[in-house]
Amino acid sequence: MAYRLQNTDSIKRRSLQWTISLSYTAISIISILAMAIAFYTHSINTIRDNTIKENQQIVDQVSWNLNSYIRSMMGISDTMYYNVIKNTDLTYEKINKEMNLLYEANKDNLTGIVLVTEDGAIVAASPVSTRKAGVDLKKQEWFSRAHEEIENIHFSTPHVQNIFDNSSYRYFWVVSLSRSVELTFMGNIRNGILLVDMNYSGIEQMFEKVNDGGVGFVYLCDSDGKIIYHPMQKAIYAELIRENNLEHAKHADGAFSEVFDGRERDIVIKTVGYTGWKIVSVTPVSELAMGMGQMRNYLIVVAIIMLILIVFGNNIISYVVTDPIRRLEKSIAELEEGALNLNKATMNEDDIYIGGSHEIRHLGRTIKSMVRQMKKLTDDMIHETEAKRKSELDALQSQINPHFLYNTLDSVVWMIEGERYEDAIRMVTALAQLFRISLSKGNNIITIHDEIIHARNYLNIQMVRFKNKFTADIDIDPAIEDCATIKLIVQPLLENAIYYGVEHMDGEGEIKIRGVERDGDIYLSVSDNGMGIPEETLATLLTDKARSRGKGSGIGLWNVNQRIQIYFKGDYGLMIESELDVGTTVTIHLPKISIEEYRREETKAGQEDGHEKDV
Repeated sequence: MAYRLQNTDSIKRRSLQWTISLSYTAISIISILAMAIAFYTHSINTIRDNTIKENQQIVDQVSWNLNSYIRSMMGISDTMYYNVIKNTDLTYEKINKEMNLLYEANKDNLTGIVLVTEDGAIVAASPVSTRKAGVDLKKQEWFSRAHEEIENIHFSTPHVQNIFDNSSYRYFWVVSLSRSVELTFMGNIRNGILLVDMNYSGIEQMFEKVNDGGVGFVYLCDSDGKIIYHPMQKAIYAELIRENNLEHAKHADGAFSEVFDGRERDIVIKTVGYTGWKIVSVTPVSELAMGMGQMRNYLIVVAIIMLILIVFGNNIISYVVTDPIRRLEKSIAELEEGALNLNKATMNEDDIYIGGSHEIRHLGRTIKSMVRQMKKLTDDMIHETEAKRKSELDALQSQINPHFLYNTLDSVVWMIEGERYEDAIRMVTALAQLFRISLSKGNNIITIHDEIIHARNYLNIQMVRFKNKFTADIDIDPAIEDCATIKLIVQPLLENAIYYGVEHMDGEGEIKIRGVERDGDIYLSVSDNGMGIPEETLATLLTDKARSRGKGSGIGLWNVNQRIQIYFKGDYGLMIESELDVGTTVTIHLPKISIEEYRREETKAGQEDGHEKDV
């Protein structure tokens, strides 16, 4: 009967344990998935907004360049008309010389300048070429538009220059700028047309630069939607793909989203002055999602790892939650059997379990209180100094600023978004090595070799973040690399050297780490060629005034100095030398003790302490 009852209680405890574990696991899975989806969605929207802003900047830049190019062409037309044509009677004077000079000065951007009468007769042209047979200039689009709207300058869509024969059999794509002009013949005014053929390759090169890589593309159309430039222009003309240029031409300037051919796209439009042309930036949202693939995979891996940890942790927690009765029963049984001897050697308040219901917790606290009071009388004096020393060391250790971690992770995200995957991998690898040594399996004492590796990884990360604004040189005597040191005492010195020494030196900063043995002690130094420290500040860096400031270069140096003095008795700690506009050197003074000697002494001290407890 007793066996059946015990077995039933075991089943009930196990059932409760699994219920709690499964409930917590389900809630955790739902929470993690919701957070991952929210984070991913937010990241997509953020990248999408940033991409639109970047595209607006690109479109503004292209608009500025294109406006400059067009104004330059208009300036050529104005110069030819107002400075030459209006001041010349074409019956008696020729303008070929002036036209040739203007063409030669701008031939990189021009293919030709032509002046014709309203009857289509050529008055002057540069460069001089043979007119094609059968070409009626009055039927040309540039001629008719300029003739119909006299007051304006007109721009055509790209076309092949088709007025003159070319001796080299080369035919140029041009954009024609035409305007109505007044010609003087024997003192009489007649109408004519001035044509300036702009080299289309100038516009083409301008857009090819902004379409070279990146996400999406930028194209140019006129106010009627006719395509002037498109990176996939041949495919559009061959009807292999389509573009929504007719609708884009109707839109006002700004950014909006559309669905075209089943694809969602972000559009940015800006109108070019004088011409009415539209610069259109197109970014398919699917391409942004492809760029987020690595982040999505990273989130999946992190979510899986977290779920594994949560399932494992929930099993442990559920076991602890459902097990208070058994553990308290075991504690009382050991006490009844005399296994819990209330003397200095064996009594331990942790042997009394407190948990479960209020009554069980109260009983456990009562028994535990008796053991604690008896143990306290004999242990307080022994452990008071050690506890104080440990608490001070832990407090100082906890002051290490985690802001460096946040900035490094932001840099990694920025590199991933910028597709600098190799740089991101190197930075994450250095960060992992840095924190592996920072943790050091819970040990506060490590080798100088490991501390220098930590410092090197920290410098590698900072040099990537600050784009190599400084150089670093490390020279450590191999004879001291196996000696013991407190962990994380070089990194705060490097942090001060970077942020308060060489950060703003534009690539001229130098940081040197040296390690030597002298007079039986070890000296580690960190030097920089920065701005230096004023004397009034230097005098207070290692005093309590630095601690009271709570931030800045002082608190890091004070922290390191205090940790060294707490751990090593004697004249050990930091020495600071600085000169304004020359630089600063911070030297760490440590006793020389190998890591093996330290471990032997630590083991010996633990054995002696255990022997005292047995007595």
